[in-house]
Amino acid sequence: MSASTLFSQQKVNSFKHELLLDIKMACREPSFFIPTLAFPLMFYVFFGLLFSDMGKGQTSTYLLVSYGVFGIMSPALFGFGASVASERDKGWLAIKQLSPVSPWQYIAAKLFNALIFASVIVVGLFTLGAVFGDVLLSTWQWLSLAALLMLGTLPFCALGLAVGFWAKGKSAVAILNLIFLPSAFLSGLAIPVIMFPQWLQQVAAVFPPYHLSQLGLKIVDMSLGQPALIHIAFLVVTLIIFSVIAMKGYQRSLAN
Repeated sequence: MSASTLFSQQKVNSFKHELLLDIKMACREPSFFIPTLAFPLMFYVFFGLLFSDMGKGQTSTYLLVSYGVFGIMSPALFGFGASVASERDKGWLAIKQLSPVSPWQYIAAKLFNALIFASVIVVGLFTLGAVFGDVLLSTWQWLSLAALLMLGTLPFCALGLAVGFWAKGKSAVAILNLIFLPSAFLSGLAIPVIMFPQWLQQVAAVFPPYHLSQLGLKIVDMSLGQPALIHIAFLVVTLIIFSVIAMKGYQRSLAN
């Protein structure tokens, strides 16, 4: 076995170890993973299936998209932000910086963990919508919506990572809660944006969940009709800005 092959194998093994460690740490926190997985499904059952008073299929489809966005936000924000801030406070991040695990492997492991949680939520919502909600979508629409939600975790992962590197453990959780719930509701994830007052509809457009949900609603032909490029550009810019802020925060942690 060549030296380069051995080095590559070591990098793969260290990444696998970091990923398994991150998953185990998440599973040992029931206060994190139970609400993360249960709340989007529970809300969808209550408001999308049991208590909807509009055309059942239409309401179930709209809320499938909006609660899909709501669902993937939580593991992305808290899986990155709260865990990174906690690891910084406890000194684990400093130890990892001295270990063979590279910063990219550390971040990639958390990204994969967030995607695993997001995929469980998406599969659960899709199953409920298809079986009990009269949601009728083509194969292309199901696959496109699933892919969008998976990719849609990235801006929220970057936002969570930025908070995690700049805020302390307890304050990071509070900051993320102040970001998560207000931005979700003001983006129209619980109540359709079209039902907002005109001025509040304009406010909704400054939040990333609004743009991700509009892209999802465009797939199911229920969006407000704005160009997809506007929503994509907003999310890409959000990803870049918070990735840069997170990188600066990581460099700051190295200096300390």
